[in-house]
Amino acid sequence: MTDNQKTFTLSNGAQIPAIGLGTWQDEEAQEAAVLAALHAGYRHIDTARCYGTEPAVGKAIKQSGIPREEIFVTSKLWNNKHHPEDLGQAVQLSLDDLGLEYLDLFLMHWPVAFKRGDDPFPSDKDGKLVTDNIDYLDTYRAMEGLVKSGKAKAIGISNFSQKEVERILDNVAIKPAVHQMELHPWLQQKKFYDFHRKNGIHVTQYSPFGNQNEIYGSREEHGQLVNDQTLVEIGKKYGKTSNQVALAWGIAHGRSVIPKSKSAERIKQNFDIAFELEPADIENIDAIDKKLRFNDPSKDFGYELYSDLDGKKK
Repeated sequence: MTDNQKTFTLSNGAQIPAIGLGTWQDEEAQEAAVLAALHAGYRHIDTARCYGTEPAVGKAIKQSGIPREEIFVTSKLWNNKHHPEDLGQAVQLSLDDLGLEYLDLFLMHWPVAFKRGDDPFPSDKDGKLVTDNIDYLDTYRAMEGLVKSGKAKAIGISNFSQKEVERILDNVAIKPAVHQMELHPWLQQKKFYDFHRKNGIHVTQYSPFGNQNEIYGSREEHGQLVNDQTLVEIGKKYGKTSNQVALAWGIAHGRSVIPKSKSAERIKQNFDIAFELEPADIENIDAIDKKLRFNDPSKDFGYELYSDLDGKKK
């Protein structure tokens, strides 16, 4: 089986395709991007309520003509709908926009709750984000009901610290099937990943190309991950791009990867990773970890994220 057809088995027995398409940003481009991905062979699409891309994803899935059961669809609960009483409505809105009866995976996007209501970024008169004192444990327990009702085949989390994951594991009936987190050759989180493997939680890497996204900045200071000489040189050896090498490295470690792109050509290229890195090349990439985290909205969210993890900005 080639890497672009490879799947990993989740704790609920379901298969998650090793490579998926991320649909964050560029809302107007997502219908064409998802359709291009499905036609290229992708069978894993990652979206979220706050991306505003669920309607576009739904239209593309419908247009593709691919049977629903062949596509693995992930969406995420946004922070303003953490109250257990709001959960049912939140997931139904996502399903309606996607035109689906169920999600293959539903994640809690962040461990922090915003003020209840329909405003995704509620703010006070000074423009400061208003959070709410809703325990993520209560939110997660409510999410367990989605598995029982069939609205979600699996549930999981995103952007949690180890302490927060441990608290979930100690207090719930259905352990998270997946933890989606920032992970790439410059932020490898080896100990944290080993912790997930020991606990049977699959890891999906978002931002698998590090700071390629313009909003992450710090390019002047660090350069771009995709220009890292180790990745570039290994790519030359296989006749592949550094992007393809970064994806193959994540998959070689047993993680799924969800690169985003709106270019049909790049979408196809990212999927073309039917090659295996030699052990020495994997080790060389393992050695370039800089513990560099590019996505940390702690200040904006008024909540200390990633408190015990690598790459936490001091």
